[in-house]
Amino acid sequence: MTTVSAVDALGDPASPEAMEALFARFSTRFGDRFSRSEALREQHANTLTWLKVQAPDAVLFAETTEEVSEAVAACAAARVPVIPFGAGSSLEGHLNAPFGGLSLDLSRMNAILAVHENDLDCAVQAGVTRKQLNEHLRDTGLFFPVDPGADASLGGMAATRASGTNAVRYGTMRDAVLGLTAVLADGRIVTTGGRARKSSAGYDLTRLLVGSEGTLGVITELTLKLFGIPETILAGVSTFQTLEGACNATIAALQMGLPLARIELLDEVQVRGCNAYSRLSLPEKSTLFLEFHGSEAGAREQVEIFSEIAQGEGGGALEWAGRPEDRSKLWQARHDAYWAAKDLRPGTDLIATDVCVPISALAACVMETKQDIERLGLIAPIVGHVGDGNFHVMPLIDMNSADEMERARQFLDRLIERALRYEGTCTGEHGVGQGKIRYLVAEHGEGVDVMVAIKKALDPLNILNPGKIFAPDL
Repeated sequence: MTTVSAVDALGDPASPEAMEALFARFSTRFGDRFSRSEALREQHANTLTWLKVQAPDAVLFAETTEEVSEAVAACAAARVPVIPFGAGSSLEGHLNAPFGGLSLDLSRMNAILAVHENDLDCAVQAGVTRKQLNEHLRDTGLFFPVDPGADASLGGMAATRASGTNAVRYGTMRDAVLGLTAVLADGRIVTTGGRARKSSAGYDLTRLLVGSEGTLGVITELTLKLFGIPETILAGVSTFQTLEGACNATIAALQMGLPLARIELLDEVQVRGCNAYSRLSLPEKSTLFLEFHGSEAGAREQVEIFSEIAQGEGGGALEWAGRPEDRSKLWQARHDAYWAAKDLRPGTDLIATDVCVPISALAACVMETKQDIERLGLIAPIVGHVGDGNFHVMPLIDMNSADEMERARQFLDRLIERALRYEGTCTGEHGVGQGKIRYLVAEHGEGVDVMVAIKKALDPLNILNPGKIFAPDL
């Protein structure tokens, strides 16, 4: 792949004496909210994938924006790296500490600050999780739609520009965040955006920080869009004779303007895993999980239209999950796809990766990927939020086998090259982290130098999540 762009490594890293002095200060200042426990440090570098765990030197549980500011400013003065931590569910090594430093855990910043029902927005601290927010909203008739599967923190979801099963209708975190509060690398607190639905005032700093993966600032508070809970929610399953047919049905439905709320693809390998793990009894064929939102008449009309499309592409009749508990079981099985896939080959490691392509290229890209999996002799389930062209592949690899590792590397390189050939992206929602640094220049070219310039301007000491997005110049 193309050579990666680099930012400078820690130009003047903390001396052992400076780090010890800083941590002694934190221990006195924060008490039992500061820890150097080995087990806790290892937990705060959990990558959930094949990347090597690189633990921080210490963990601090912050409770206010002011505490985050104090901690970041002190770390900057001592040249100690800061790695923001939310729920620990990211997949590309975002939480690793390749240069050591402080893991700044925001999970205790979990207050819902305000809900403005009439304006369809709310304000939350960064440690609030999506499930916590929706539980709080349940009696208001509103909900927050961005659903990456894991019960991730909203601050982490903003930092990685997450999306998920509802993105085809409701958008991603890029669309959901109206404004935010963040702590910059020198400890300054900035507030961006606001509650207005649009603004032409100055640079869009909100969008700059959303998706920056903790490399430009530590997000501490968010103002988010909310939506009304639909009058009718219909969910179901459609099984196809071929993987290509399932992809083509998705493309046709979207090109017709069908307002799907969710449309998720599982290949036959992933269905087999979900049947075993989630105790389903689906035919082991390429399958779409679907959900339709609207009025009762409108949702049922959508169902009828999609049924005709599916049958034209070799799909069977939709099987409905009519009761809320049946619908929840269906989507929980989709959310548990990672663990279901992992159980398909016990004792191996799972490489979770994703790409995203224009919807018209979806079928071709998925089919080429499937052929590559078979050619390389890999077990690699495919599952995806195909309504926006995003799909995930999860090769199961014996890390002790040099042959399997080499085949996995070949597969990953070709997967990214294929997505870029179809004018897509190396990641639709996982982010770059450490795992996809080597692909960024191939996708963005000279644009990466602009990103590096922004990083150096806002974080000249490179203390905020160093070694992520860009390769450190070692």
